[in-house]
Amino acid sequence: MTCEHSKQPITMENKIVIIGGGGHAKVLISLIKKTPCYRILGYTDVSNKGTILKTEYIGNDSVLKSIIKEHRDCSAALGIGIIGRANSRMQIFTELKNTGFLIPAIISPDAVINEEVEIGEGSVVFDGVVVNSGARIYKACILNTNSTVEHDCRIGDNSHVAPGSALSGSVCIGKDCLIGTGASIIQGIKICDGCKIAAGSVIIKDCKIPGMYAGNPASLKKRL
Repeated sequence: MTCEHSKQPITMENKIVIIGGGGHAKVLISLIKKTPCYRILGYTDVSNKGTILKTEYIGNDSVLKSIIKEHRDCSAALGIGIIGRANSRMQIFTELKNTGFLIPAIISPDAVINEEVEIGEGSVVFDGVVVNSGARIYKACILNTNSTVEHDCRIGDNSHVAPGSALSGSVCIGKDCLIGTGASIIQGIKICDGCKIAAGSVIIKDCKIPGMYAGNPASLKKRL
């Protein structure tokens, strides 16, 4: 038997560790608990945040090597958000891979994933998300609550589509981008690596320079 979204066998060996203990980790824990695919061993963080949704603190990241030694084929999930931490997030992703952890895509059973969609390892799709046919989501992305990714979109590594955002058909988002809450991007737009789109903005032209874009229609407000 396999989990529909992870395509991994459902056995008692499908253990998973959450990396991070903040708000994003809390929602991720709740999501994983709704799927039959994994049993959460606990979470790691630089400090003990106490029990999170009945999930225990197991130490800082120094414990990860001993965990993978004890639990072969253990998985890990990135429970840290992208805002202000893009570089550290991808560094942790790489270190987890090098340590030997599997980093599966985590997809809510309450999301709609249509035909011929590809979702890369380490990406998370939260409740209410719609991803339409032909879309490709690369590694370590976040598709947050009630966001929409229309047909044939491309979203680069480590980009975050925030709650309520809407990407129309054939939009191309680069790496390390943040699409803010409630932002709208019209069809065919290209957004280069390293862009941040402010909440509620409307993008009607390509974003060719890494920076902060805001407004309706949006314009470049600050180079990054």
